[in-house]
Amino acid sequence: MRVPQPRQITTVVPVLNEAAGVVRALQALAPLRARGHEVVVVDGGSEDGTAELARPLADRVLAAPRGRALQMNAGACAASGDALLFLHSDVCLPEGADRMVREALAARRWGRFDVVLDSPRALLGMVGAMMNIRSRLTGIATGDQALFVRRDVFESMGGYAEMPLMEDVELSVRLRRLGRPACLRARVLVSARRWEAQGALRTILLMWRLRLAYFLGADPARLAERYR
Repeated sequence: MRVPQPRQITTVVPVLNEAAGVVRALQALAPLRARGHEVVVVDGGSEDGTAELARPLADRVLAAPRGRALQMNAGACAASGDALLFLHSDVCLPEGADRMVREALAARRWGRFDVVLDSPRALLGMVGAMMNIRSRLTGIATGDQALFVRRDVFESMGGYAEMPLMEDVELSVRLRRLGRPACLRARVLVSARRWEAQGALRTILLMWRLRLAYFLGADPARLAERYR
């Protein structure tokens, strides 16, 4: 059943020591702000001036305890929009993302975008494609996929669980009980810096092991230590 499209989208951007890229990331969101949407940056205690760089380019810059779940919940609490979009600072939205999100949320309670990694390497191209296929099959979204949700639904679910890793997977599992996500084929551009720095194959195997361990009941705090 279709419901009215959300009027305003609040994009919540959690940051931590992102001075090198935060200006570029927020400048990319300027068209959304020009169309009446909101950008809220939530800093987790940066020591490199990230918050100061962000202030001229966001509607609000907040301070919150370190941790993506904590930061994103703080941003959601401060949001004015009736839809929320959670965006990592190294992920770039496709053109017209606000229109796509509004249309998707008229039909579904939540959703996410497909991804592509910003690398010419064939292996990383395959990684992005597999992420999209896996998400479509399972109804699970990762943080890199720019998860979006109607604000009233997010609040009714109690927001993100305050856990140091896999908060996006955990929320997806709960949201999936309400219905399948809108899986948008438009692709967000995801930085491949972690994959390149730590080795693509090594990172792939690490993420598979962490996700499997989580679903088998491993402590997210221990998994976060391995992720670092």
